[in-house]
Amino acid sequence: MNYAYLDHLLKNLTDSGIPGCSLHVAQRGKILYEGYSGYADVQAKTPVTNSSVFRMASMSKLPLYTAMMILFEQGKFLMTDPLYRYFPEWKAMKKAVRREDGSVDIVPTDRPVLVKDIMTMACGLPYCHGPANGDDITLGSMAQCMKPLWARGHFTLREEIRAISGAVLAFEPGTHWMYGFSSELAAGIMETVCDKPANDVLCELLFKPLGMEDTRPYYFGNIKERMVKLYTKQADGSFEPTVTDLDNKHNPGEAFQCGNPRLFSTGKDFTRLMQMLACGGELDGVHVMGRKTIDLMRTNTLNTQQLADFTDDYNAGYGYGYGVRTLMDKARGNLNGSLGAFGWTGGFGTWCEADPEDNASIVLMYNLFPWIDEGQHAKIRTAAYGIIK
Repeated sequence: MNYAYLDHLLKNLTDSGIPGCSLHVAQRGKILYEGYSGYADVQAKTPVTNSSVFRMASMSKLPLYTAMMILFEQGKFLMTDPLYRYFPEWKAMKKAVRREDGSVDIVPTDRPVLVKDIMTMACGLPYCHGPANGDDITLGSMAQCMKPLWARGHFTLREEIRAISGAVLAFEPGTHWMYGFSSELAAGIMETVCDKPANDVLCELLFKPLGMEDTRPYYFGNIKERMVKLYTKQADGSFEPTVTDLDNKHNPGEAFQCGNPRLFSTGKDFTRLMQMLACGGELDGVHVMGRKTIDLMRTNTLNTQQLADFTDDYNAGYGYGYGVRTLMDKARGNLNGSLGAFGWTGGFGTWCEADPEDNASIVLMYNLFPWIDEGQHAKIRTAAYGIIK
């Protein structure tokens, strides 16, 4: 089969708006296509290669929620467990209720936050990375809770979770979908039930068994030198190097510790994770998790209201399972993949999908800040499915 059109598509992406990228399409444990285009360092003209390391940002949630599903499979927790079983300070939570006249009441929640709520982004807390502007009560309360930790400059995940317990939830747990702090709570549960740092759990359950040697949260060896530069695209189309707080989080040591850091990885490494998920929980003879657990992970959990919260042009046709988007309606999204295919996106432009029906996976890597969707992911997804046998 001639895959030249994929080479052409990658070149078009780097010619028209991103500095450099990699693409891996795999099926049944074998790489069908591996391609690279553009630069890891634009100024030095250093090309993207198979050793290039990318910031995962929110695509770190794929390993996190996969590991959580493994722990669920092992009986470490139930989805119906109240969160206060693991974090006692979360027992008496409050929510914001907006009245018809525009006023807001702060009242106790009708029920506690459950583990399922944090696995499905329904706990009522967005992300809050700095002082809140405007009159958003939830963001304002989160910022106030975090103020002492931000002033210190470094803090553990457990300290962050304890602080945020004083925030006001945006809604009754389980009634809406809201992207955000649920992932930090999931990582906290992981640390509690395993009695070790979440990143150690990820290594033991996923990275080491799957041979993902370059996927970690903290710099080691020559990783920092191999990481692609992060750029901001200027009005004239040029790329200006930039640094975000996530880069600082990758530095080892207490001074840089700020809750749960995001991961970095390579296209080759992340493909091993996605192939395991696409192939029923096994890869190269190594059993990682059960096929039925993966089926649960990719089952839509959203009701009509939550689907309305989640659905936009980018996610058209998808619902949301346990930490992942999952394909529900091919016609609505104009998608040529398989129902139940699932994955996620990272805020610097990474994108991935696993397709258990055809044991196939797609992993696109690039880093640009801010990332603005101009159809790159849709084009890559469509083209990649064109070579799946």
